[in-house]
Amino acid sequence: MERVWVLIHEHADGTWGAGGQMFRYADLVALAKGGLTTKDSEEPRMGDVPFYRPLPAGLPDVDADVATSVETFESTDRVEGPWGPMQHGGAIASLLGRALDRCEQRPDTRLARITVELLGPVPIADVRVSTRVLRPGRRIQLLGAELEAQMPEGGWRRVASGSAWRLATQDTADVNRDAAPSRPLPAPETAGLLDYVLPVSWRQGGFGGALDWRVSHQGHAPGEPTLLWADLTCQLVEGEEPTPLERLLAVADTANGVGARLDPHHFLFLNTDLTVHLHQPPAGRWFGVEAETSVGTDGIATSSAVLHSATGPVGRVDQSVLVERRPS
Repeated sequence: MERVWVLIHEHADGTWGAGGQMFRYADLVALAKGGLTTKDSEEPRMGDVPFYRPLPAGLPDVDADVATSVETFESTDRVEGPWGPMQHGGAIASLLGRALDRCEQRPDTRLARITVELLGPVPIADVRVSTRVLRPGRRIQLLGAELEAQMPEGGWRRVASGSAWRLATQDTADVNRDAAPSRPLPAPETAGLLDYVLPVSWRQGGFGGALDWRVSHQGHAPGEPTLLWADLTCQLVEGEEPTPLERLLAVADTANGVGARLDPHHFLFLNTDLTVHLHQPPAGRWFGVEAETSVGTDGIATSSAVLHSATGPVGRVDQSVLVERRPS
């Protein structure tokens, strides 16, 4: 039997380093058994597994006289976030945004503001989304959506809600102005800098593993934001190509992590909401999050970010954040 000795060291986030590569412990075991190459150990791509799969309706306890539409979905493991066995806010925001955008669509209008309220941990279970028009109007319309999750005993619980202002559009190209400067989409090789910005464990499996990442800049001093770009590589709903709005909302919820200024091994920092304002219609696959976080003296923080497309800034996102120390 031939033995191969490799010098390795453990990282604080539970991954291991060997020969200039990053490995998970399970990968090292497989490598020792000869069943894994260093290429195989790269972060998995999730293109074949969506966040959600459509399910038949059959929802007698939903008020059909109030709800405009109701859809039911199976949640896959791709929705899991970094804080435990619960859904990532990006998947939830994207699903609610999809529902709001489809609610009584009309030409020459678009969503200008989307707010998502996370009412508690969202289990990785079957979910249903209902939408309705809260304030009808020809030029200005307010839409509402609710996300419910099926509990182990079979009942449904409201776990998130969303609202959106839909505004009429017209040509204003002659007075177009972006308050934030444009940022170029960085080259693919900048993904190697991610280890200095996001913990490896946040990008393995689940929601984080469904994104391709690129790094533009890592902020350090107060007021100096971090700029990361991401491309959603899987479908939001099985059988559908995600729209630019759905892609943007999935990425926008990462502002809390991108702009984090606290060590996740010592602190929990969970956002309770996100509000996205869009002065430009999103376009393309890649979206940048230029994020910074302000941490108060009493355990409350605010994450804010400029949202970019490859052609320029498209809007902003803000999040309220609960900060808690991990038990020592």
